[in-house]
Amino acid sequence: MSEYAGTTESHLPEQLATWVAKQRWYAGKGSEPRLERIGGWTIESGDARIATHYILDRGIDSIRLYQVPLTERRTPLETVQAIGIVDGLHIYDAPHDPAYAPAILELVMAEGVAGDTRGHRQPGTPPMTISASAVLRGEQSNTSIICEVEAGTPVILKVFRSLHHGDNPDVILQSAIAGAGSPLVPTSVGYLSGQWRDSGRPDRIARGHLAFAQEFIPGARDAWRMALDAAVVGTDFSAEARALGEATAQVHATLAEALPTRQTTAGDIEEIIAGMRGRLDQALRDLPSLEEYRPLIENVFESARDASWPALQRIHGDYHLGQVLAAPGRGWVLVDFEGEPLRAMTERSEPDITLRDVAGMLRSFDYVAGSVALTSGGETPPEWASAARHGFIDGYIAASGNDVREHRELLDAFEIDKALYEAVYEVRNRPDWVGIPAAAIRRLAERRARL
Repeated sequence: MSEYAGTTESHLPEQLATWVAKQRWYAGKGSEPRLERIGGWTIESGDARIATHYILDRGIDSIRLYQVPLTERRTPLETVQAIGIVDGLHIYDAPHDPAYAPAILELVMAEGVAGDTRGHRQPGTPPMTISASAVLRGEQSNTSIICEVEAGTPVILKVFRSLHHGDNPDVILQSAIAGAGSPLVPTSVGYLSGQWRDSGRPDRIARGHLAFAQEFIPGARDAWRMALDAAVVGTDFSAEARALGEATAQVHATLAEALPTRQTTAGDIEEIIAGMRGRLDQALRDLPSLEEYRPLIENVFESARDASWPALQRIHGDYHLGQVLAAPGRGWVLVDFEGEPLRAMTERSEPDITLRDVAGMLRSFDYVAGSVALTSGGETPPEWASAARHGFIDGYIAASGNDVREHRELLDAFEIDKALYEAVYEVRNRPDWVGIPAAAIRRLAERRARL
């Protein structure tokens, strides 16, 4: 039986736990949710009452907090299926209710207040009227809603489902880049911030971002799909990769100008290397066949420890081809700056090494080549990934003036680290894919041994 606090006042349907367990954003797959409502806020929108609930799940080892916005209606909607009925009220997943997105964006644009929630409008954003909205399919960790704007550019409203104390990097970084006038990210519209009870904090209050609105780019193509289409037929992708390297360097430069940077300390290096060693230990537990490469990998990490480290700054943090769009008439546009979802929000907001992003994209080109054989039965020419990787590095060097090849020890360490992270993921989720990161780990370890 699910557990709720304040169920009578909050109109939570008894089917909620069953419904939550089926959502893509629910992290406790395979477990039974044990839900507890710890707070929330409401706004009225025409015939709908929008009730946003903060709900803890105690059904898995680590307690998670979810944002669950629901709408309550006396008259049922014809095109949306209700989660349940409570006291004559039809309860819906709010993002699918046509009243939700316009009401949230109005709160953002008016910089309004609802309970402990406040809207924040990006300076210079023009007024807008939402004419229609639709939930973007296929997302896993958040819920995004595409909003048509009368006589204006469409907007995408991202609702953060899993809540954490601290600023969400997706809001902070994209707003900073767009605020600097860069076309390499979507233009920001504004965001919602809020607070909720947290007994683990000194003041027993947690604060963070709830939703983020920004420009939606019609006709944009996903870089992963573009690269995959090219790899399937063996079309060279190095020119596109070079342009992406240039865009990446420009975004890094903008972040370094807009947000604080600092010199890397010995303590920073020890912490980063310790994290790499931890991922190595976990990967070898999950994939014992790589144990023979432990000494070589540890040597790579030791070489990185003794290398010359660049300054720390804000970075993308979870960078791969799926985080990039090709915008018509605009070129590459970077999105989704939330960082690695398994890291705490406070950690994702710390300055980091730009080489982590570079290594992430290099791994992504390898994944394109490796996935062709797995998903299409074809074989990508061996030089395809190599040409794309070299093109990306060349573009990054040309735009940044920073020859990352001079930091080869560091780049190899970060790439192996990323591949170890991938190997653990694949073993646990897609065992048939584990050969892609495993091959990269072997190749990188053996290459460093030959130097």
